[in-house]
Amino acid sequence: MDFKRALKRFLIWRMRHISDKNFMLILAVVVGVAVGIAAVVMKNTVHLVRDLAVFIIDKYSFSYLYIVFPAIGILLTVLFVKFIVKKGLGHGIPMVLYNMSRNQGKIERHNMWSRIVGSSLTVGFGGSVGLEGPIVATGAAIGSNIGQLFHLSYRQVILLIGCACTGAIAAIFKAPIAAIIFTLEVIMLDLTMASLLPLLLASLSAALTSYLFMGQNFLYFVEKTDLFRLSDVPFYILFGVLCGLLSVYFSKLYLWINKTFKKWKSQWGKFIFCVFALGLMVFLFPSLYGEGYESVNMALKGDLSYLFDNTLYQNWNSWLGIVVVLFAIILLKIFATGATFNAGGVGGIFAPALFLGANLGLLFTKVANSLGFDISGINFALVGMTGLIAGIIHAPLTAIFLIAEITGGYNLFVPLMIVSAIAYFTVKVFMPNSVYTILLAKKGDLLTHNADNNMLSMLRMENLIEKNFYTLKEDSTLRDLVEVIKHSTRNVFVVVDEDNHLKGLIFLDHVRHMIFSPELYDSIFVKDLMYMPRNIVDTSMSVKQVAEIFEKSDDYNLPVVDNGKYIGFVSRAKVFSKYRQMLKQFSSE
Repeated sequence: MDFKRALKRFLIWRMRHISDKNFMLILAVVVGVAVGIAAVVMKNTVHLVRDLAVFIIDKYSFSYLYIVFPAIGILLTVLFVKFIVKKGLGHGIPMVLYNMSRNQGKIERHNMWSRIVGSSLTVGFGGSVGLEGPIVATGAAIGSNIGQLFHLSYRQVILLIGCACTGAIAAIFKAPIAAIIFTLEVIMLDLTMASLLPLLLASLSAALTSYLFMGQNFLYFVEKTDLFRLSDVPFYILFGVLCGLLSVYFSKLYLWINKTFKKWKSQWGKFIFCVFALGLMVFLFPSLYGEGYESVNMALKGDLSYLFDNTLYQNWNSWLGIVVVLFAIILLKIFATGATFNAGGVGGIFAPALFLGANLGLLFTKVANSLGFDISGINFALVGMTGLIAGIIHAPLTAIFLIAEITGGYNLFVPLMIVSAIAYFTVKVFMPNSVYTILLAKKGDLLTHNADNNMLSMLRMENLIEKNFYTLKEDSTLRDLVEVIKHSTRNVFVVVDEDNHLKGLIFLDHVRHMIFSPELYDSIFVKDLMYMPRNIVDTSMSVKQVAEIFEKSDDYNLPVVDNGKYIGFVSRAKVFSKYRQMLKQFSSE
């Protein structure tokens, strides 16, 4: 009670002394620091768990533990979610996008810490996923709950979520510029003068917090990249297409794996199958273990020993062996990622995308150079990371600036742009939405940069239904209808059967000439006056679909049914009135 009283006093003082604009700037810094600390805790916890696991494997040469450790981590994650969180966590970024679109930006409090624990156990013990999705979801939850704590408006809460997502990427990758672009491309927060400065402050404060605790070193260290040569442009173009095709392979297979395992009724049966498959893949190809950052860093140094260390084929270190192993881990990475998720693990797909891109770059250069060409393995590993981020995440600008920032490869901007653009274009031919957004888009729950679609997707059908319409039965008479008309303020009357199924409508204008002829009252029945409307709204339809019906018809009111049963009406005036209110609330400076 004391906290609530103190908070109330602070809010009153704040409203008197600090403008909304300045208060949002202060909160952007607060959110940035909080998310930065969360990223530091998550990263260090994962490294602590992973270092312990790898130490045991290396110390005692128990390479078979690669089979067991991912299962242990995912089992602990499943038990943690089941008995402590008691709610499914799902995938991080889609959860954020859904709550922004359908839940007024309100994200449950447990997301501020539950994904830190879940991803630390999953990734630390070798789950083949990354930390970026969980930290974005964690940051978004922090921003959302801070906004709710201070009773901010919907528009302000959404902006804080955007600041938190920006801070999450800035802190985990130490890439403050890419973080802002990520929020604009993936989280889909439109850039306005009202949002620009808070995003900058959140990104800066989160990055500085990350620097303070984890140093200023690059996430992927590249000692030296080879100079960009104009003669290599055809190779970059071809490689961009390959990145796009691999992105399509990853995305479609990822969705298919999730859809397939969703049909399994036994959770524990699915867990056992997935962890066994994951353990077997990691045992055969240890580079699939965990996030894959160490493997990528070794690849960027030209050290390919990560492909053969602790394997049954350590002596295969030849050109053919390298090509075969690279090809195998590229094909199997999606299965390792899918098995981790469907067993119950918590993670993201940023790191798998980076891993795939770097290894595809190495494979491409190995094959090309064996054919007599001379292209740089380091350069193509870097641009491969860009191509897979652009293709899988559908974020070409984020990909360019992210790889430049986290590797220091700024002198490769032109090839980064070439590969990112071509990979993105190639993917869009096959998949209009990314793995993050495809299911939300199908349900109409996705925010985009189209303000019109955004406003309609934020409106809820149940909030638009009007129920003050009188109903009649088919065997009712004109006399019954006249009695209803006396007490109604509406000019539409609904005819239903005994089970409340919609049978038809009667408009006042159609019977006006009869109501002044009492001799007809008992000889004309409602069933003779009603008609079935051409357009009927089902409760499963989105507000956008309803608005499209209004645009294409002359109807002012549409009946709403649920499995054929009458619910109420939705009116043209109310839909577009709510639309304008939402647009004004969301876009006002």
